[in-house]
Amino acid sequence: MTGNHRNTTITRRRALAVTGGTVAAGGLAVAGYQTAFADETTTAEATATASASATSGSACMTLMSSVTEGPYYLDGALVRKDITEGKSGVPLTLRLTVVDATDGCTPVPGAAVEIWHCDAWGYYSGYTTANPGGSAPAESEDGSTADDKTYLRGYQIANANGVVKFETIFPGWYTPRTCHIHVKVHTGGEKEDGTYEGGKVNYTGQFFFDDDIAQEIFTLEPYAQHSGSYTTLDNDMVYDGGGASSGLLTLKPVKKADPSKGYKGFLTLGVDPDAENTGAGSGGGGEGGTPPTGTPPSDAPSASASTAS
Repeated sequence: MTGNHRNTTITRRRALAVTGGTVAAGGLAVAGYQTAFADETTTAEATATASASATSGSACMTLMSSVTEGPYYLDGALVRKDITEGKSGVPLTLRLTVVDATDGCTPVPGAAVEIWHCDAWGYYSGYTTANPGGSAPAESEDGSTADDKTYLRGYQIANANGVVKFETIFPGWYTPRTCHIHVKVHTGGEKEDGTYEGGKVNYTGQFFFDDDIAQEIFTLEPYAQHSGSYTTLDNDMVYDGGGASSGLLTLKPVKKADPSKGYKGFLTLGVDPDAENTGAGSGGGGEGGTPPTGTPPSDAPSASASTAS
């Protein structure tokens, strides 16, 4: 399916994206919505809804599905809310809530959420010469002043409600993957020299986007300059169809009639703070395809070892 084709059928996965997840993950999704969008509800409302959701059944015992970190991970991302560095694309605000799925979905304050993703043409910082597949301009032609070692990567530290917020752009795509964002949740470390040091990685995963929304975005500039075969959720080798518990974001348009104005995305990450899952090596789902052919700049942080391709 090409990036410019839009299926107008309301699929089961689109329904999941709109409603916030499967029944199994429903408690997580509802609590996450109220807490993550705390600026749009009162604190009392958010607390009451989260508490009700946390005691509504076994939903809070559903852990997020961990997968590989993939071949594009770099150590040393900066702690910051805005990770765009001037990269052009449809604005995306991510509001994420980290909860302890082994303890009634209680918030995990101080958790460090780290994300990284490609730009509108499928290029990652640190790997700007890696071919994204299809036909796309060279990364250097985008006209931005972004740092090739750091753009679209960053950490945020969760507040008392377990909430973090990122300002970024809607990611593009690269062969053979569907549109996605990588994520790690760290605990036990601390902010040092502008990044996050120490502790351990409790969860490594990916966020996914509804096909209809993604393919509409890809008809817009600058995404439309990348043509080729776009992989849908059904055909992706990492997304397992589990809805919110598998990383499917709930998306809310800033302006319904104009997708170019951007989206708000939210998700609750149900993790085990005592577990460790770095996503390196062969653990979790693989990315498939050919490893990146580009290499990080000589003064960039070293890429984390991973056999995932």
